[in-house]
Formats: sequence, C-alpha cells, structure tokens
Amino acid sequence: MPPDPPTPTIDGLRSDLAAWLDHNADELAPPYAGGGSLDEQMQQLKRVKARLWEAGFSRWGWPESVEGRGGPPSLRAVVGEEVVARDLVVSGFFSMTEVLAPSLIEFATPDLAATYVPRLLSGAEMWCQGFSEPGTGSDLAALACRATPDGDRWRIDGQKVWTSLSQFAARCVLLTRTGTPDSRHRGITAFLVDMDTPGITLRPLAIMSGSDEFAEVFFDDVEVSDDRRIGQVDGGWALAMALLPYERSTSFWHRNAFLRQRLGGIVADAPDDEHSAALLGDVFARLHALRCRSRATVRRLDAGETLGPETSIDKVLVADAEQALFDVARELAPALISLPGDAASHRRRDEYLYSRAASIYGGTGEIQRNIIARRLLELGDE
Repeated sequence: MPPDPPTPTIDGLRSDLAAWLDHNADELAPPYAGGGSLDEQMQQLKRVKARLWEAGFSRWGWPESVEGRGGPPSLRAVVGEEVVARDLVVSGFFSMTEVLAPSLIEFATPDLAATYVPRLLSGAEMWCQGFSEPGTGSDLAALACRATPDGDRWRIDGQKVWTSLSQFAARCVLLTRTGTPDSRHRGITAFLVDMDTPGITLRPLAIMSGSDEFAEVFFDDVEVSDDRRIGQVDGGWALAMALLPYERSTSFWHRNAFLRQRLGGIVADAPDDEHSAALLGDVFARLHALRCRSRATVRRLDAGETLGPETSIDKVLVADAEQALFDVARELAPALISLPGDAASHRRRDEYLYSRAASIYGGTGEIQRNIIARRLLELGDE
C-alpha cells in the first residue's frame, strides 16, 4: 500500500477537492429533485461519504489510529464546507460525524475507537446520540436512563427523546446514570450501544415539516458489554462537555457554508429595491460575523486548545443567523414557503420550518446566553 501523501495546506486541499468534485459531479449529484425524502437523503449521505473516504479526502484531519491521514481539524472542516456548499448532502447529517467521532477517539479505548470510528467516517455506518430525555430539557445532568452493573456487563433501562436519525443508526453514543440520582455530573457513564440489541424500541417523532428525523428510544433491560464503555465509570460528563465544542467548531463551519449557499439563492430571487437590499445586507453581516467567529474557533482547535463555554457564543450566532436568513426568505418570497409548489419550493419551506428550532436544538438560546453571562462575563447567578 503506497504511503499517504504529505499533509496538504488548506488552500491546496480545497483546490484538489474542488477539482475532484467537478470531475465527479454527475456521479455525486443527488438522484432526486429538491430536498428528497429522508430515506433518499440518508442513502445519498452514505454514498457521498463512501466516495470521499475512498478518494482519501475525508481521511484528512483524523488520526492514523482510526485510518485517517492526520493533519489539523481544519482540513476536515474544509471538506465538509465544499461538499455542503454544493448541496450534495444535508449539512446537519454530514456534520454528525464531527460530533461523535472525536469523543470516541478521545475517551474510548484505542481498540474500540480503531474498530468502529472508521465505519462512521467511511459512511458504512450511521450513529446517533442518546443524550436528551423527557422532562430534563436542557438540564443534561438530570438524566435518568440507568445502567446497572451485572458482572462484566451492564443492563440499561430508560428512555431517550429527540434522538436524531436513530432509525438509521447502527450504534448509539449513550449517556446513562450509574451513580445515585443526586450525584448529577459525577454519576454519568457513556457507552457505545448497538441499536439492534434486544430490548431497544424506537418510536418516530414527526417534526413540523412531516419528516420523522427524530425518535423516542426505549431501553428495556438492554445488555451491553463493559468493553463498550466509553471512558471511566461515572466519567461520562467529561465526554458530554468535550462533545459540545466539537459540535460548535467544525460542524458550525459546515452550517455556515450551507447558509451562505442559501443566501445566494435568496439574493438571486429577491426584488431589486432598497428594502430587499437592507434585509439581505443584515443577513450577510450576520453570516460574516459567524464565519469570522467560527474561523477563530477552528483555529483554536487546530492549535490543540481546549474549547469550553466560549463556544456558546458560536451557538448563539449560528441560531440567530439561520433564523434571520429564513425570515428574510419568507418576507421576500412568501409564496415559495407558504404555498404548495415544486420540489425546490417544498425544500425551502422545510428549511424555513427547521430554522425555527435553531435556537432550541444543541442548547437553547436562553441557556447559551446564561452561560455567556455567568461563565464568560462573570455577571453572577441572577
């Protein structure tokens, strides 16, 4: 097997990838009009990820221990940016790899990470994230899904909710309660659970657009081997806190590429008047601020810095920019969102509806602003 090529520069990788995407445009193009169904989107995601892996592009930015080629995380941020900007995949689905793989690499045993992470990176498998629970809202430390030790195994009972794409997932990065109910942060343990394990039941949850992107997941005496534990017993809170910064770095770089691409489409359809120009200018400024902030965050990740509560700023910026963009889209072309139309109109309507949740998923805007006020500005608890 020939040795890997030398680590490219960001501009070099972008140029090589753009040329490759141009050459393979017909093969990689989605085989559906508009946004496609959820099943079609997932098949397209699997196909594009597999081709990027085979060509070596999506190996950059990942360690050799999981069959990557090494290099800084900004390299994989660029790969996602180029793919998302061409509408080849749904940005949020593509970016789930950025959320789950780094945490497994950091906290799981080397053997566990080496066995399973390449399957996620290559598109051979899809995973889901079992964090949220009914009644806990944004208070992740209050989770109640319990894992009870049983020799060299664990038995898991409980429920998760708003579990994205769990019906397509081969595995779930699952947070469980292993300490006492009042131990909160100190009593949480993470596992990599096979989704076809007996005792796991899914119940789809439809969102406003009608898509079943989410599900409730029930665990009824589910057996998991201790070698599937991620990190230390009662040490799962550290994984959860490490996961969020990854979600708000490379993933947000991808999201910004998607939003800028959509802004271009809105500009093309917008009336040529001062009112429209003012609205579009405001959205452009928000996206530019997000891009600058996200660039700084990715650079810090490249430098090996530990990301923390300051990424709440990134979350606020991306939610505000996304909602502002689709608000303008609706104001300038209301019929495209409010009335039945072709596949492109249907997609824009779905994206507008999805944007309403941007200030909720991944940490509500209120919680993020509270973190900024208390932990960054030191304004106190009130």
